[in-house]
Amino acid sequence: MKKIHIDFSDFGFNWDKTEIYLYKVLAERFDLRLSDQPDFLVYCCGGDTHRLHTGVKIFFSGESDMPDFRECDYSVASVKLDDPRHLQCPHYVHYGQPEQIIKKDDDAEKILAAKTKFCSFVVAGYNPRKNGNRVEFFQKLSKYKKVDSGGRKFNNIGGPIPPGSQAKIDFLRPYKFNIAFENRSLLGYTTEKIFEPMIARCLPIYWGNPEINAEFNPRSFLNRADFASDEALIEKIIELDNDDEKYLEYLRQPYFHNDTPNLYFSRDRMLDFFEKIVSQKITPVAQSRRKSFFGRLFGRWKLVKRYHWHPLQPPTR
Repeated sequence: MKKIHIDFSDFGFNWDKTEIYLYKVLAERFDLRLSDQPDFLVYCCGGDTHRLHTGVKIFFSGESDMPDFRECDYSVASVKLDDPRHLQCPHYVHYGQPEQIIKKDDDAEKILAAKTKFCSFVVAGYNPRKNGNRVEFFQKLSKYKKVDSGGRKFNNIGGPIPPGSQAKIDFLRPYKFNIAFENRSLLGYTTEKIFEPMIARCLPIYWGNPEINAEFNPRSFLNRADFASDEALIEKIIELDNDDEKYLEYLRQPYFHNDTPNLYFSRDRMLDFFEKIVSQKITPVAQSRRKSFFGRLFGRWKLVKRYHWHPLQPPTR
């Protein structure tokens, strides 16, 4: 295995670096050494520590954040970009396993028989300027039947469901439908919002990535983009709610095309991208910023980092 001196920064507080998705994937092919002075730094958008590093920097995000190639040399993110320095990786890839939504052993009739509730909705935050459409749709659909809202916002079930993905999936299981709208509509930006109801075998009502049909079988979920209006989509939901056979047609459809995980789940695809990163000799963009304010602090930062200790692996250089 090729030895790599690497570090991860700006992922928020209390992150175990060895539990980060990219660490686990890269460890399959490379001998990773967490280092205070890394040759390669993977950073997220949770802070500015990455500005103090002058090695090769890889931006990483599962949200709608766009890479700034004035700050990074490469990018692994959800958004779709036509740039050889970028690898598209939807958020659900480092969120769950493809086997969770493969349907080859499903009994559709049995699953439907356990669906005792109509529709669910989970939202923790709300900005009417950025994501008001999902709340508007929730309110419109609620005129037909009560839509159970289990999040912190617009809660109507007596209190929010427990935190964590598994709690949400458990909440979704008895429902026939789930409103799974993204925060934004961007090419490639697909999160766990569609993946969680798929795990729960709950028919997703989706809005977001304009190219979602390339990632998942469009006959296995309801896509707002396929309907002329909210009202037209609601008419379809009502039709499926009142016709078990038509609902089962969706439930029997595989989520993946041909029930085969899409290309974004390929570990080799990710590893080959990093093979290119570690093999190419480049001048990191961060080195051109040495005269910036943060660059002038770099010398002092090295002194601080000298006494920093990774709890699971001591520095190696």
